[in-house]
Amino acid sequence: MPILEVRDLVVDIPTEDGPVHAVKNVSFDVKEGEFFGVVGESGSGKSVLVQSAMGLIPSAKTSGEVLFRGENLLTLGAEQLRRKRGKEISMVFQDPLSSLHPQYTIGWQIVEQIQAHEKVSKQAAKARAIELLEKVHIPEAASRFDAYPHQFSGGMRQRVMIAMSLSLGPSLIIADEPTTALDSTVQAQILDLLAEMQRDTGSTVLMISHDLGVMASVADRVMVMYQGNKMELGESAEVFSNPQDPYTMSLIESSSFSKGTRGAQAARAEAGVESIEIAGPVPDHIVEVRDISLSFKQKRGQERTVLDHISLEVKRGETLGLVGESGCGKTTLARTIAGLILPSSGEVIFDGRDISEVRGRAWREQRKKVQVVFQDPFGSLNPKRRVGSIVGDPFRIHGVASGQDRQRRVQQLLEQVGLNPEHYNRFPSQFSGGQRQRIGIARAIALNPELVILDEPVSALDVTVQAQVLSLLDDLQRDLGLTYLFISHDLAVVRHMCDRIAVMEGGRIIELSDPESMYSNPQQPFTKKLLAAAYLDLPKPAQHTNEEVAR
Repeated sequence: MPILEVRDLVVDIPTEDGPVHAVKNVSFDVKEGEFFGVVGESGSGKSVLVQSAMGLIPSAKTSGEVLFRGENLLTLGAEQLRRKRGKEISMVFQDPLSSLHPQYTIGWQIVEQIQAHEKVSKQAAKARAIELLEKVHIPEAASRFDAYPHQFSGGMRQRVMIAMSLSLGPSLIIADEPTTALDSTVQAQILDLLAEMQRDTGSTVLMISHDLGVMASVADRVMVMYQGNKMELGESAEVFSNPQDPYTMSLIESSSFSKGTRGAQAARAEAGVESIEIAGPVPDHIVEVRDISLSFKQKRGQERTVLDHISLEVKRGETLGLVGESGCGKTTLARTIAGLILPSSGEVIFDGRDISEVRGRAWREQRKKVQVVFQDPFGSLNPKRRVGSIVGDPFRIHGVASGQDRQRRVQQLLEQVGLNPEHYNRFPSQFSGGQRQRIGIARAIALNPELVILDEPVSALDVTVQAQVLSLLDDLQRDLGLTYLFISHDLAVVRHMCDRIAVMEGGRIIELSDPESMYSNPQQPFTKKLLAAAYLDLPKPAQHTNEEVAR
């Protein structure tokens, strides 16, 4: 018996460049109690499909039917939809930071949702909220109840959102990229949690994801979308092992991109590309981290250690990977290296100079040398400014280009990262999550920096766009002599991209080696746990002839 029936759904979104036909006559149903998956590229219409059905895109023009237990959601008023959202249908959004209010504690926000739908005391709601935070593996849940969203890592914020979505025991859980920001171990825990909820409460899960490995492991049935169209729908095992549509075949083939076993330098050497040679007496490392520690003060005078006596070198021209669970300190370490946070003790040496001593004009020059692609693409883009202005900021701030020249260079950057240069005047909200991440990458590479810190740079991208962006990063590194600090929870991507990999646990670096050594012979129990939890393999699709693919 279907809990959700979608019939001939059409969604058009008006823009300054004309309407975007985001969903085109899509029909499918979701059976009671099943785990239903939707996959496809960024911009394929996956998120628009579910958000428009829930009345979350006010400007969208819709037609067709979206029947939830026989009631057409498209005909309901705003108040009727509000009563259904949270209580009967809950959503876990792709971007946790913009979904959580920055001025309220995470505990208050969960309690507020519970009390908005149920007549329970504040004390009972708080107890339920803490229990949920513990269930989604927020450490020290009772003490973190009063913390604010910015005090959590990206992965921990996503776990808060999942806790909130589960707070009212809904019949249908719509999860839009729920594990995008999570490392492999927490990803496995969250997927187990969703499966547990499905089993214990009879909830139905509709999950959107670009991660085919995850989808193949959890979904009962899966629908593949491309440019607003339904391309294929069937049992998950059948779709991934024997795809019938050429686009599905290309998605599965693209997912193999991240499974290479070579490091970046080895790949360049095999391709016959010589290493970048730098003239002059320049040290072979661009960054040297010397015994840094960092602690934050919390309420009641307590201190929380985030970085604990870390020493590390980033070699010039290499890609150094940084992996570990959400909240282990990866992003904090990266921001300390970038000079955005000063350590409590220790030194960060960039090009032979302690960055804590850099001041005035020298600091402005330093900022040109180090750029960051942040984990949260929407939170790092001003929603009130157009994309052309955002990407053009580095040129404007550093006086590199102006007027028509700046616009031309920005449009070239947009095209370079796979975006339409004609969308120069659009706002961030008019792009998908993956497209917003590419905007962030374009902004970061604008000034040809010496070091690029990539904080989950492809976590929001589907496998085909992910492959394109990783290829772009490879090309940029080869052509410009860039150095990358690459943070990711996707161990397959790290294995392909990185020359060396550092594993973090509890604010410490516990293991550092080349990819082959680490993946074939990990030394630390935690490293073994990370590798065991990773989804590194997909069912191998049946072979098709070139003529079949062409058809």
